[in-house]
Amino acid sequence: MHKADDTAVITLSLPDEAATLGLGAKLSALLKPGWVVYLRGDLGAGKTTLVRGLLRAFGYEGRVKSPTYTLLESYELSRFILQHYDLYRMMDPREWLDAGFRDDCNAGTLCLVEWPEKAQGLLPRPDLEIRLEVAGEGRTVRIEGLSAQGRKEVQRWQG
Repeated sequence: MHKADDTAVITLSLPDEAATLGLGAKLSALLKPGWVVYLRGDLGAGKTTLVRGLLRAFGYEGRVKSPTYTLLESYELSRFILQHYDLYRMMDPREWLDAGFRDDCNAGTLCLVEWPEKAQGLLPRPDLEIRLEVAGEGRTVRIEGLSAQGRKEVQRWQG
């Protein structure tokens, strides 16, 4: 849906895991190094599955696991580095700074951040927000462009 106030939002139904992986692959054409993407959704909503689909589309063939216990999984790809953060276990936003993550989100890195509210006020502003929700056996996803570049890419995807 495209509103007159220049927002860009796409809402999709994902009936199964294959559809979530497929959406990750489609997103690979949208996302760029230097971008920050917030991933929102309850535990088990499919955030890591989405990241797995994205990484496969970028040519990564290794194991993709949730960074719930490590806070960060880093993937060196051919053109850039993808940083996948999971801040669920953080108790204080300053842990983002203490862990040294502040400088990780830069022009050569695509940063995907799960549970961004845990480091509220310290994270870079997002280009996209992707919200996954369980819907029966499948998922519903809402993708919103939040930066000028993010809105432009989502609007282009809307066609």
